[in-house]
Amino acid sequence: MEQSTLWFAFGLTVFAGLATGIGSLIALFAKQTNTKFLSIALGFSAGVMIYVSMVEIFQKAKDALTPEYGLQMGTLYTALGFFGGIFLIALIDKLIPSNGNPHEVKRVEELEEMEAAAAAEVLVETQRRERLYKVGIFSALAIAIHNFPEGLATFVAAVQDPALGIPIAVAIAIHNIPEGIAVSIPLFYATGSRIKAFRYSFLSGLAEPVGAAIGFLILMPYMSDTVFGILFASVAGIMVFISLDELLPAAREYGEAHLSIYGLIAGMMVMAASLILFL
Repeated sequence: MEQSTLWFAFGLTVFAGLATGIGSLIALFAKQTNTKFLSIALGFSAGVMIYVSMVEIFQKAKDALTPEYGLQMGTLYTALGFFGGIFLIALIDKLIPSNGNPHEVKRVEELEEMEAAAAAEVLVETQRRERLYKVGIFSALAIAIHNFPEGLATFVAAVQDPALGIPIAVAIAIHNIPEGIAVSIPLFYATGSRIKAFRYSFLSGLAEPVGAAIGFLILMPYMSDTVFGILFASVAGIMVFISLDELLPAAREYGEAHLSIYGLIAGMMVMAASLILFL
């Protein structure tokens, strides 16, 4: 495997992970949340990830396993890898405390709402700040945990097919923007420091390239068609779960229901066109 391909794949995971910093900057400096844009963008991201997972990645996993185990068993192992990826990310989601859920929709306007609500009582404000600080830290940790498998998914896809890795990295990056908002809003209000809020959001995104690096160090020495097939099938499952459990619900909450679906369809169409162009 060429070293340039590895560096390119790793660079894509860094780009995707650090998009949490973009969300943080939006939360800290924008006057209001562009909910329509976020709704369409999140739907678009889900469309890209669902389409590429089911049409391209699942098939590549099956193609890798079928020569080794035959059509029936190869298809079975692909399906098991796919649902194994879903169960893995679902388990991670289940273990994260609900009060630290990074996928709770946040808006920039909440900063002003929090400040207005806390202005009445100093004691209540202090208690609220402490609680919000904990929420922000939990959110940052939760996002970091989630970003490990996402980083591995982006990295594996880009190593196998650099052209495939680019749209996946973009989709993951879009998905990370609201997560940056979710970390920054409570932390900024709790600390009063934009720098601290941005720093925690930025650091949570670094878990994505860390996940890629750990995956590379652990798995690459044992890489074979079987390991690759199972891993790729799991990546497809992880991305489908992220789309259905996180992206689409968040997209619907940010905007009108139809906007998220329009974004979803647009994402599928763009992904289909890009795959056709690279045939």
